Amino acid sequence: MRRRLFTLAAGLSGWGAVRAEPAISLNGSLGRSAALLVIDGQVQTLRVGQSLNGVKLIEVGDDHAVVEIGGKVRSLRLGAAPVAQAPAADGGKGQRIVLQAGSGGHFMTLGSINGGSVRFMVDTGATTVSMSRREADRLRLNYRNGRPVQMQTANGVVNGYLMTLDRVRVGDVEIGGVDATVAERDLPFVLLGNSFLSRFQMRRENETLILERRY
Repeated sequence: MRRRLFTLAAGLSGWGAVRAEPAISLNGSLGRSAALLVIDGQVQTLRVGQSLNGVKLIEVGDDHAVVEIGGKVRSLRLGAAPVAQAPAADGGKGQRIVLQAGSGGHFMTLGSINGGSVRFMVDTGATTVSMSRREADRLRLNYRNGRPVQMQTANGVVNGYLMTLDRVRVGDVEIGGVDATVAERDLPFVLLGNSFLSRFQMRRENETLILERRY
């Protein structure tokens, strides 16, 4: 009898330990070697073969990734599901952003637009935050309600839309009412332009870029 009771208790304990499958979506890729995943609302970078929170990255393509969760293989498509970051407890009232230069001297960072996670590249030559139409569609932005504009690029004139973003967040700093341009061309990331950067005092120290919030 004691043995049976112990077995039953162990079985019940096992049921209590079962973990729900994490919510996961594909946010982007870094070549064929790594992917930007949103796992339970948190942006994570995984390399092929790496595991985190029960998720293992198996393969990365241009617009898809293959992961293994609990022994089951799943294929994720870029833009197939809305990607949202979990809200932070600080409310985005931070004062400072510190970025490190990456390959090529560019300052890259993960952040969010209206709650949807994105990958930014700082571009002091861009008038506004700028993104492709594909990225705007993934974020479900109503850019077609914005003002049609034409932009001069190295490859000629590109049509687009000028709109205002409710929230742009980097780290624990969130800025509201940020002008953005949605272009009818492909961009590998979102350009973090002067409509966001002008809200800060900027200084560079060697390979570090420091943004101090203005008031």
